[in-house]
Amino acid sequence: MSSNVRAVVLLALLVVIWGGNWPIMKIGLAHIQPLWFCAFRLGLGVVSMGLILAPLGRLRLPPRGDWPVLVTLGLFNMALFMVLSNLALLVVPAGRSAILAYTTPLWVAPGAALFLGERLTPGRVAGLVLGLSGILVLFNPLGFDWNDGPALMGNGMLLLAALVWAGAILHVRGHRWCSTPLDLAPWQMLIGTVPVALAAAALEGAPAPDGSFELIWTLIYNGTLATAFAFWAAVTVNRLLPALTVSLSFLCVPAGGLVFSALLLDESLSLTNLAGLTLIAAGVGVVAWVGARDRGS
Repeated sequence: MSSNVRAVVLLALLVVIWGGNWPIMKIGLAHIQPLWFCAFRLGLGVVSMGLILAPLGRLRLPPRGDWPVLVTLGLFNMALFMVLSNLALLVVPAGRSAILAYTTPLWVAPGAALFLGERLTPGRVAGLVLGLSGILVLFNPLGFDWNDGPALMGNGMLLLAALVWAGAILHVRGHRWCSTPLDLAPWQMLIGTVPVALAAAALEGAPAPDGSFELIWTLIYNGTLATAFAFWAAVTVNRLLPALTVSLSFLCVPAGGLVFSALLLDESLSLTNLAGLTLIAAGVGVVAWVGARDRGS
């Protein structure tokens, strides 16, 4: 199998695994506290990555120069993003959650202009406006129940999670790597696991899994496929395919989240969700296309 064919296969698997994981996480959260679910997911990811890297002789302590980005990725991209997503999923439909969480690329464009000196071109502004219009459609201010505190908090958490992820991406962009992202993966997951487990113990007490088969398979899916395998696959795909191809393909993840949520949880494919997804996807697509064009010029 050629490297390009392998990359396309991995990309398709990523879209399915991450898209399907939004309703799967919601299923798992019905059987254990949200912070403990996140801690177990990260812990399983650490073990899985260790089993992948150890036989290759690549399980070693990271160089000192990579520790700052490791802390950012572990605390923000892993721990905080997952915690916010899990808490939001308790009150927000899984399909809608996937759409809002994947607004991340919209926030990277203005952040890169503010902190990395990248130009905020008219094309990027147009993409940002399209994406923000999609968020406005999703919230539907005239139809949204602004007195529903939990729903308002949940939607806000998802947007905050997207902002947190965007901040981690900006740090990664500005970082000069001493090791490969794949070799650093178990360490960033470990850095994320420790504070989440401590917070879970302090706020939720002892873990209280119900021992159901649903909990077991959702945790295994999250720890091995959606965390360890997906991280390795994402690194591989990013190295083998053009950035624009990868960015636009990842737009299928929230679409997959909507479809899988409808299939697994009987969530309705509402016109509001579909319209919001279309506008956000268009905005992210414009931002990705402009970014690729600027790098190629």
